[in-house]
Formats: sequence, C-alpha cells, structure tokens
Amino acid sequence: MAIRVGVIGVGYLGQHHARIYSELNEIELAGIADLDKKRADELAGKFQCKSYSNYEDMLGSVDALSIATPTTSHHDIALACIRAGKDILIEKPVTVTVAEADNLIAASAGSDCIIQVGHLERYNPAFILASSLTTAPVFVEAERLSPFLGRATDVDVTLDLMIHDIDILLNLIASPVKEIRAAGNRVITQKLDIAKTWIEFANGCVAIVTASRISPEKQRRMKIFQKDFSLLVDYQTGEVTRYPMSKETISPEVLRTEKREPLKEELKDFVHCIRHRKRPGVSLIEGREALDIVMEINNNMIIK
Repeated sequence: MAIRVGVIGVGYLGQHHARIYSELNEIELAGIADLDKKRADELAGKFQCKSYSNYEDMLGSVDALSIATPTTSHHDIALACIRAGKDILIEKPVTVTVAEADNLIAASAGSDCIIQVGHLERYNPAFILASSLTTAPVFVEAERLSPFLGRATDVDVTLDLMIHDIDILLNLIASPVKEIRAAGNRVITQKLDIAKTWIEFANGCVAIVTASRISPEKQRRMKIFQKDFSLLVDYQTGEVTRYPMSKETISPEVLRTEKREPLKEELKDFVHCIRHRKRPGVSLIEGREALDIVMEINNNMIIK
C-alpha cells in the first residue's frame, strides 16, 4: 500500500521534496501546502496532487509529511503533526531554540511517530565514504561558503549553514565538547552572515568551522586529519582525497563516489523508516544535539 505523503512549504527546498516524492515508488504525493496558494496550485498541478493554503486541512489525507517552512514555524507545525499522529521529516535546523526541540521530544514520547531531521549531508556520498575511513580524528577544518541568496535570513548563518558541519562533527567525533570559541559579524542582514568557531573536544580533537552566506563562490569542504592520513572531503564534487601522513613523497589518492542526490537518498531513508517503523539515523535527539552546540556557539560569539 502506498504511503501518502504531504509537503508543507514549497519554497527553495520544499519544491524538491515534492519533486522527489512524486518520483518514488510506493509513495503517493497526496498534497502540497503553502501560504502562497498560487505557488501551491502551480506545483500541485505539476506533480498532480492536491494543494492547500492551510497545512491543517491536509493532515487527514496523509500518513507522513515533510516540513520545509521557515525555521521559526517548525515547532508549531511539527507539534500539530505529532498530535495528529503523523510521521514527519523536519528540515534543519529542527527548531529555533533548544527548548522548542525539547518540547517536541516530550510531545513525541510514547507515540509511534517517526520523526527525522533533515541533515542531508549525512547522505552525501562523499561523507559516507569519508566516514567509513575516519577512525580517530585529531584535527578537523570545515568550510561552508555560499553567495548571498536572500533565503533563510530569519536565522543566523550558524543555524542556516554551520549546523550541517556541527552535525557531521558530532557524528565523527565520539567525545563531548569541552570548549567553544567563536567570532562573526552581521554584514547584509540583521542576523549573523559570517561566523568562525573553534571547538575542542574532551578527547583532544580540535575543529575549526567557517560558515558564510556572503562569499563570492559556493564551497563545501572538510579536512580530516588523523594519525596515518588526512582526508579532503568535497561535498560538491563528491570526491574524497586521501593524503598519507608520511615524510615520504607519496601521491595523494583521489577516491570518487557514485553520483547520488543527497536529498533523494534522505527521503528514501525516511520512507524506509516509515515502512519498517525504524528509528532514523538523524532523529529528534541528533537534531537537538546539533542545535544545542550551535546555540552554545552563538552564546560564545564575539561579534566584530
């Protein structure tokens, strides 16, 4: 039996949720909801499903939903979906505050709802390969840079972009965060547009993470250093380059991955978790942990 899925919010990212669901086997894209009814009607016509201006009118016609609205609305919409007993995928960041995330965790306790948070870099083939090669990192450097696109300006760049790399770090480094230092600035918007943070973990590993939404060009890279070799992970090209940590002159090895769309892999996993009633790899708990560190970064931020 097909799983009936709805998409709430069909802006920059939500439109791709709708597209991918319309392509997946055993899935019925049952509806699209957006406050911009003209936009909802347009995409509903394209993907042959119903359109709604109020997502609550769609809840009785679906089994699961993607929430791809502005972050400031995540908590209220997710709470309504949980109370309606629906499985949900909430785009990152899960909520604006840790208290809101805790409220969703409490509301979902004892329910059978599958709740996944959309940290799609977990499904990037380059990260999956690098993760399999990473054992004991001692130093990590991540850069996530983007030109100004005018989107996600309701939150700081730490919540918009940096949170991807924070989630990755928490997944790679099995140690509590010991110390955080950070600096950033508001350049174009009233929120942080550029930020850099230094994180030390209890096991001694150090990470330096840079995020900017005012860069001349897009870049998504991470360097992972460990005892025997280092890895350069390019999320955009899907390549991982391994550099031997040796005094000998040995050429780096470029490891290419199979081309896959991370968002499609993420939604396929969401559907798999629904079908098999399986806990997602990025559940509310992981989404809350990444958010907690980002909020700590913001609290320690020196604004220049």
